[in-house]
Amino acid sequence: MASHGGEVAIELLPLVRVYKDGTIERLADPPYVPPSSTPDKDTGVSSKDIVISSNVSARLFLPKATSTQKLPLLVYYHGGGFCIESAFSAVHHLYLNRLAAASGALAVSVEYRRAPEHPLPTAYDDCWEALRWVAEPTQRDPWLGEHGDFGRIFIGGDSAGANIVHNILMRVSMEELPGGLKLAGAFLTHPYFFGSEPIGSEPKHGLEQLLPYR
Repeated sequence: MASHGGEVAIELLPLVRVYKDGTIERLADPPYVPPSSTPDKDTGVSSKDIVISSNVSARLFLPKATSTQKLPLLVYYHGGGFCIESAFSAVHHLYLNRLAAASGALAVSVEYRRAPEHPLPTAYDDCWEALRWVAEPTQRDPWLGEHGDFGRIFIGGDSAGANIVHNILMRVSMEELPGGLKLAGAFLTHPYFFGSEPIGSEPKHGLEQLLPYR
């Protein structure tokens, strides 16, 4: 992006810069890539994009499977400091493609709304909505209905996505999923947590500037 030239209100390098006129400059946002309806030549995984609601969408990753084979389901939340990256970005598309192939799981990579336009708890609520959509029989995409094993639903995420996993696990302990479905497991990769006050060597200014959530 070309230099904005305005006065900076908040800056979180190397991720994002917010100007006083409200303009947001994402400094490390990788390019988006389209899904592949034909199997990937290296992994055999097919992918497609679906709409969950007016605010939430996802990319599905289907590994090689027979018509009778039921696959575990992985609902995945991408990282990026809550303010960059996407389920449709090149890096996460490649990662989910390989993860689906290696695990044999049908992956649902969630596109949630990002800060600072949508501060927390928006991402938490969007990701909870996506998990409920996966569990809801009347909402299921044909890929999930034909290939998904709803007795084996897992959630996972990296960095900010792992933070979201932590939040979802707390929520699922208090609120029942549609049909009484239970999570079979979860994983948190390099989870990112933060608070209103820095601890130890943590910087004095960080994501809490962009995410006014307590």
